[in-house]
Amino acid sequence: MKKMIVLFIAAAALVATAAPELPDATAAKLPRWRGFNLLEKFNVGNAGPFHEEDFQLLAELGFNFVRLPMDYRIWIKDHDWKQINGDALKEIDQAVEFGKKYGVHTCLNFHRAPGYTVAHPPEAKQLWTNDEALAVCAMHWAYFAKHYKGVPNRNVSFDLMNEPPDVKPEVHEHVVRALVEAIRKEDLDRLIIADGRAWGTKPATELAGLHIAQATRGYAPMQISHYKASWVHGENFPMPTWPMLKATGMIYGPEKKEYHSPMIIEGDFHGGTLRIHVREVSNRDDLVVRADGEQIWSHRFAPGHGDADCKSVDKNKSWPFGTYDRDYSIPLRAGVKKIELVVTNGDWMSLQEIGISKPGSREVTLGLAPDWGKTNGVIRFDGTAFGTAETYNRESLWREMIEPWKALEKQGVGVVVGEWGSYCYTPHDVALRWMEDCLKNWKEAGWGWAMWNFRGGFGPLDSSRSDVNYEDFHGHKLDREMMTLIQKY
Repeated sequence: MKKMIVLFIAAAALVATAAPELPDATAAKLPRWRGFNLLEKFNVGNAGPFHEEDFQLLAELGFNFVRLPMDYRIWIKDHDWKQINGDALKEIDQAVEFGKKYGVHTCLNFHRAPGYTVAHPPEAKQLWTNDEALAVCAMHWAYFAKHYKGVPNRNVSFDLMNEPPDVKPEVHEHVVRALVEAIRKEDLDRLIIADGRAWGTKPATELAGLHIAQATRGYAPMQISHYKASWVHGENFPMPTWPMLKATGMIYGPEKKEYHSPMIIEGDFHGGTLRIHVREVSNRDDLVVRADGEQIWSHRFAPGHGDADCKSVDKNKSWPFGTYDRDYSIPLRAGVKKIELVVTNGDWMSLQEIGISKPGSREVTLGLAPDWGKTNGVIRFDGTAFGTAETYNRESLWREMIEPWKALEKQGVGVVVGEWGSYCYTPHDVALRWMEDCLKNWKEAGWGWAMWNFRGGFGPLDSSRSDVNYEDFHGHKLDREMMTLIQKY
């Protein structure tokens, strides 16, 4: 009898600690996974084994998904991309086993695929134009397909490549079709995901017939998600707020005919000063400021031509490109109703901020984003605040980031948010407000998501934020407020 009791208790303990059953996953309908990107294989230069603790902790916190962005150079022999070292996959196998153990789905992604990466340096041969690169990439995915054949889709999926550029749809389809066919020759039923075009932001409708799922991104607007992130020149972004006025600091000259237009500010200007903060200038530009049609100020910006105002010139460009990072002040006469800033000769320039100060009053400022290819509607000034035609808020995120992908879903394509988050320099209160609006939208859409990352500058653990009171959590610094928020959705 005692032996039976002991066996019963042991069996009960096993049931209590067993990993939760993962939901079935199909290309037409992905589960609402929730989790994180884990970065141990992100770059060949600092690759290491995945940590079982990460799987244990995120499962303990209620999450069930990891995406593993990986660099193919980790598993090749002697720098030869045609030679795969099967032993190098053992640490990836280990991550898959951790996922099974703790009830976490593992999505394997080529962040640097043979022939393409968003990282630096770029690949020598491009997947989109080079037959050898495409053949090698297909060979790698075929190897993975054969290696993981038999592992259920509820446990493992393949995410083909990280953030393809905005290539032509037919070029994109040609490449993705070749990779999908290579996988299905080895494993007909493997769950495959393709990131959207334009770095994951555009649904790839050209792939709808391939019976694969797609991944979008949650980094809009980048002024919030990547504020001060050096790899996207986030130091040029204005201080973020949420909700946030939509205003671009790009002013294009005649050399950019398709975008050439003035920046217009309308309002009641009772004298005072207009301040503009010039960030960058491409080539030699003449900037003119007009008040009610009358020219009141002009300045020639000439990076690389002895311009003393220019702080630095990028010598890697084939044309003069300079960083100014400098303020210019333009006096305004009373009674002005309309201000225009025009590049009358030259290429383009970017303003980081404009400010208007009236005599005896504090300056009112508007941060401007370096949104390439975009121009402003009329910016309005009412004497105390700026206003623009559009605002970034939850509703604008739904229109721009959800609705195009919901249309894709109607074609039988499952959707997941493969990456999202806010870098550690974004003010914490701003980040949390923005995050909650994103999370509300994704929950309403029925989509899962994976933050970039679990531990690190985008995540809830060990993020090095200066404006958070961290809580000790298994030896890590936990941003409890952020964690509570993401657990809620």
